[in-house]
Amino acid sequence: MYVQSAVIEILKREGTEFIVGYPVNALFEEGAEQGIRPIITRQERVAVNIAEAYSRLSAGQRVGVVAVQMGPGIENAFCGVAQAYSDSAPLVILPTGWMRPMIGVAPNFDASLNFRHVVKSIEQVRAGNLVPAVMRRAFTQARNGRPGPAMVEIPVDMFWDDVPEPLDYRPSKIVRNGPDPADVTEAANVLLAAKRPVIYAGQGIHYAQAWAELRELAELLGAPVLTSLPGKSAFPENHPLSLGSGSAAQPATVSHFLKESDVVLGIGCSFTWTLFGVNMPVGKTIIHATLDPADLNKDLRSDVALLGDAKLTLEALIAKIKETRKGPPGNYSDVVTEIRQVREAWLAEWKPKLESNDTPFSPYRVIWDLLHTVDVPNTIITHDSGSPREQLAVFWQSIVPLTYIGWGKDTPLGSSLGFAMGAKLAQPDKLCIAFLGDAAIGMTGMDLETAVREHIPILVVVSNNLSMACELRIMPVSTEKYRSTDISGNYADYAKALGAYGERVVNPQDIVAAIRRGMEQTRRGVPALLEFMTCKELAMSH
Repeated sequence: MYVQSAVIEILKREGTEFIVGYPVNALFEEGAEQGIRPIITRQERVAVNIAEAYSRLSAGQRVGVVAVQMGPGIENAFCGVAQAYSDSAPLVILPTGWMRPMIGVAPNFDASLNFRHVVKSIEQVRAGNLVPAVMRRAFTQARNGRPGPAMVEIPVDMFWDDVPEPLDYRPSKIVRNGPDPADVTEAANVLLAAKRPVIYAGQGIHYAQAWAELRELAELLGAPVLTSLPGKSAFPENHPLSLGSGSAAQPATVSHFLKESDVVLGIGCSFTWTLFGVNMPVGKTIIHATLDPADLNKDLRSDVALLGDAKLTLEALIAKIKETRKGPPGNYSDVVTEIRQVREAWLAEWKPKLESNDTPFSPYRVIWDLLHTVDVPNTIITHDSGSPREQLAVFWQSIVPLTYIGWGKDTPLGSSLGFAMGAKLAQPDKLCIAFLGDAAIGMTGMDLETAVREHIPILVVVSNNLSMACELRIMPVSTEKYRSTDISGNYADYAKALGAYGERVVNPQDIVAAIRRGMEQTRRGVPALLEFMTCKELAMSH
C-alpha cells in the first residue's frame, strides 16, 4: 500500500466525509477514488475556515481535514490555521512538503518549523512505515484536551513509498478527565455561600455536550448565565436566567450582573484577556473550571480551580450541591424579575435603531428583521470581524446549541464566509447565514463561487456602508481627499456574476421581503447574497 492510499484509508476510518483545500495534493484524487469528496476553494485560508466550522458544529466528534500544496499553499493557509488555533478548533492539516533532499534548505518554506506556534502538534512523515503512528498522534491531539489543529507534512516524494499491510490503524477516541473531588467540594461550598453568583460559560460546554448540565446547575443555584462568543448558544437565550453573550459589546444584562456579582463560575472557558470578549471585573471570587491547566491563573487569578471536562465537572458540582444543601432550592423569581427589568430598559433604549426607518438604515434594523423572519432554532449564523461581531452577537438570540459560530480572539476579516459553508456541510438541513460587512466580503468574497460550484446553498448578508466604519471609532475623520476607511462595491451584482442570487436593498421596508427571497433561493439549492445599504453605524452596546 502506498502512502497516499494509506492516508486516505486512515481518513475513512476516522469518518472523514470530505477533504477541503486547494490543489496540487495527491490526496484529493486518491480520496475521490475512495469515496471522500474533494471540496476545492479559491483560497487556502477559506478552506481552513470551512473545516473549522464543520468540526465545531459537530462538537469535535468529526474532525475537518484540509489538504494543500507545499510552499504557497500552506503559506496561504497560515491565517486560517492561526485562527483555528485561537478558536481551539480540532482540525487535521495535511500539506505536502518539499522533496526530502530539499527539506531544511533555504529559502524553501518549512511548515514543520513555521507553524509550531499556531498548531497543537506538527510532524513530518519521514518514512512510509511511520504513517499510521503519525496520523494516530495527529487525530488524538486534535480531539483531546483543549482541541486544536494538528498538522502532518508529507514530502511530495513520499506518496509512492510503501506502507506495511495490513494497515495497523484504529480510529482515535475522545478521552475525558474529571476534577479533584476536594476541589469540587470547595467550589460547591463557595457557590452555596454566594449571594449573587454568575455563571460564565465558554466553548468547552459545546465540546463536552454539557448543555443540559449547565442549565440544571443554573436553575439549581438561581444563577444568571452569560456566554463567551465561542460559547454562545450553550445556554438558551430565551431562558429567564440568560444574560446573553458578550464581546467588546454586550447587553446591559451582562455588565449589570457582572458588576453586582460576588462569585463568578467560569466553566469551559479560558478567561483569556481579549479586546473582543467579556473581561471579568476585579474584586470577585473566581471559580475557574477548565480542561487546560495552562488557563489557570493566566490572565485572571483562580480562587478555586477545577480541572477537567466541562460535563464531568458540572455533574460533580450538581451532585455535591444537592448533597450539601440543607433544604429545597431557593426561589429565584427576584433574579428573573431583575434580569427582565434590565433587559427591557436596555431594549427600549435600542428600539429606535432596531426599528429604524431612516435611509440609509442601521445594520441593527437588518439584524432585528432577520431575527424575526428566519426560523431561529433551525438557523446557524456567524458574525464576521469588526462591527458585525459587536452588532450581531448582542441582539441575536440563540436558543438551540451549536446554532451560532462565535469567534474573536483572532479576528481576520472574511472568515464568516467559510464558516457558513462549513456549517452547511455539517448541518445541511439548517439555514446557514454569514453576517458580514463590505470590508470582509472584499477579503474572501471570491469564494462565494466555491459555494456555487460545490452546491453549498448559504445565505450571505452584507451590511454595506461603503466604509470600514469600525475603524472610524479609533481613527480621526480626515478632511483631506484621501480617506483610509473609504471603500466601494456592488456586491449583489458581484454575486450574480459568480452564479449566486444577488439582491441590493436600499429601503428599510424591503428588508423582510428580501430576506424571504434569499431564504427561498437557498431552499432551491442556490447560494444567495443580500446586500443592505446601511449607515456608518458607530453605536455599540456596553
